[in-house]
Amino acid sequence: MKDKEVWIEDQYGIDQGRSLEIKILKSIEKIKSDFQEIEILESKYFGKVLLIDGIIMLTEADEFCYHEMIAHIPLCVHPQAKKVLVIGGGDGGTVREILKHQEVKEIDVCEIDSAVIELSKKHLPNLANSFGDKRVKIYYQDGSKFIQEYKNEYDVIIVDSSDPIGPAEVLFKREFYEDMYLALKKEGIVVTQAESFFYNQEIIRSLFSFIKEIYPIAEYYYTMVPTYPSGVIGFTFCSKKYHPIKDFSLEKTLDLKNLKYYNPEIHYSSFVLPNFAQKLK
Repeated sequence: MKDKEVWIEDQYGIDQGRSLEIKILKSIEKIKSDFQEIEILESKYFGKVLLIDGIIMLTEADEFCYHEMIAHIPLCVHPQAKKVLVIGGGDGGTVREILKHQEVKEIDVCEIDSAVIELSKKHLPNLANSFGDKRVKIYYQDGSKFIQEYKNEYDVIIVDSSDPIGPAEVLFKREFYEDMYLALKKEGIVVTQAESFFYNQEIIRSLFSFIKEIYPIAEYYYTMVPTYPSGVIGFTFCSKKYHPIKDFSLEKTLDLKNLKYYNPEIHYSSFVLPNFAQKLK
């Protein structure tokens, strides 16, 4: 009986009349950092769950659907990405996937909240053990300010952010995309978390209203994550030179046998959008 069980309800989108509930067994740890409330839960069917301010960031059961797609799409388009910046990504999943590309020599991680990384190391080692790699350097700063300090520095920038509320809101603004453009090398690529084309159409329209004015190549692609409220989450692909389809080349250093979601066919098809979604960009 549901009324005798414990369920958590994702808080994002409740005011628009939608949500998602997950049955849980227990709360493992819950803290209030200087920026947000962070909680690790044990669920019945999806493994451990990371919540930030009541919003589902990931579950162990399907996090790979998100992390493989945010990392391998740009790194299989850029021919030789040696230095990568991750803004956000405090759970470590994106870094874990980047490390599968042997040509990457340096990974800077800019995470505003050290508590996210510490709890992930403690409770989500399958993701956060990636921070121990010698190629990774962590900065605990506001990503929007950090990026202003660099010019012509990175081959690829990946923004693995939460939804555009609280500390992450600034990461959806024009100024931030302009600063990332300057921080990229002349052939650089930016990929950012860009919400769902089902439920967040105004956010996507807003992003592409200025992204197309900044980057010569601007596209939108998506992945499926069952435990997100819409089941779909999208990304912007912003590039100075390389097109995500025309310039795609599967890196020889990427072993597809170690991947659960990403493959060449998925790469191509993720940019194929429904008719209504094509109109958003």
